[in-house]
Amino acid sequence: KLGRVFTGWVQRTFQSTQAATASQNACAADDNKATSPVPKDCPVCSYNEWDPLEEVIVGRAENACVPPFSVEVKANTYEKYWGFYQKFGGQSFPKDHLKKAIAEIEEMCNILKREGVIVKRPDLIDWSVKYKTPDFESTGMYAAMPRDILLVVGNEIIEAPMAWRARFFEYRAYRRIIKDYFNCGAKWTTAPKPTMADELYDQDYPIRSVEDRHKLAAQGKFVTTEFEPCFDAADFIRAGRDIFVQRSQVTNYMGIEWMRRHLAPDYKVHIVSFKDPNPMHIDATFNIIGPGLVLSNPDRPCHQIELFKKAGWTVIHPPVPLIPDDHPLWMSSKWLSMNVLMLDEKRVMVDANETSIQKMFENLGISTIKVNIRHANSLGGGFHCWTCDIRRRGTLQSYFD
Repeated sequence: KLGRVFTGWVQRTFQSTQAATASQNACAADDNKATSPVPKDCPVCSYNEWDPLEEVIVGRAENACVPPFSVEVKANTYEKYWGFYQKFGGQSFPKDHLKKAIAEIEEMCNILKREGVIVKRPDLIDWSVKYKTPDFESTGMYAAMPRDILLVVGNEIIEAPMAWRARFFEYRAYRRIIKDYFNCGAKWTTAPKPTMADELYDQDYPIRSVEDRHKLAAQGKFVTTEFEPCFDAADFIRAGRDIFVQRSQVTNYMGIEWMRRHLAPDYKVHIVSFKDPNPMHIDATFNIIGPGLVLSNPDRPCHQIELFKKAGWTVIHPPVPLIPDDHPLWMSSKWLSMNVLMLDEKRVMVDANETSIQKMFENLGISTIKVNIRHANSLGGGFHCWTCDIRRRGTLQSYFD
């Protein structure tokens, strides 16, 4: 009996050893596959805002919902719209307005395709669904602004953690596309997801007027605290090895430091600041449109502008926007007129209604591709916001010393 037990133990041990060896061999094969070099034809590669555009993600207005009127939303919107958020938070944006915005973005996609650009779109999601984490409850918002959540640096796609609770699960609309890019060789990084607990926000952030906002911004006070890293990708703008960022209502210093460490030593992250009563997203304040060429909002002057001039950059102040006062801009300012998308150094996509800035570009020798997205503007973005450039034909260079 003892002999039979011993013989069975030997057989089981041998079989277990064989299984372990086979597993190790399989893992070794998987390791070789996982560490294979990035394919030369990787579809993701973009270093700046102006190299020839070849592939882009364009957002969707479908199912867009008004975010609940929480403290971080209140701090980023103007008082005349607070009643709108209080009444419609968690519900759809006005249906007729959305229908027009959807049609405008479809036409924008068609024009991009005619210009030779590959266009990808995020998935359709029901953003009205209520969700709950251990720290908060909310409904969603939209997948309209891929620039807010995705930052492409070289062949890497970085998912921003975001700062609004209504945008916590926004990344889900883009996961199918990003997985496809990853399977084709792109790098894929997700920044640390914040808990968005109450401690991330100054619950008593005092806002009563534009003067209050100016005073708080000048003091470096924002609705987001330094409880944990948070940032929106749209607070970063790229110029080769140099990436510029602002501390804003949605991007804190911890988030900036995370990006600085993540991108070092190949890239330098520079903090810039502006005389802005409500900083949120840099691309309607400081939009780099070419090597050493930047649009600088005259209403929000850059405190570090002399550094750019000393580096030989040309600073251009765009004309006052022409959008009428009665047009709803629930989530942005009129300066979306300068929120343009460069197709290359000599072609720019610009609002068909903004004739003043069209003339400015033409005087610079840049031809304008005119598209009407006036209703899409109401959701909080211009052409740069509505897109995330995935591939531009160019190489990594330095433009700022």
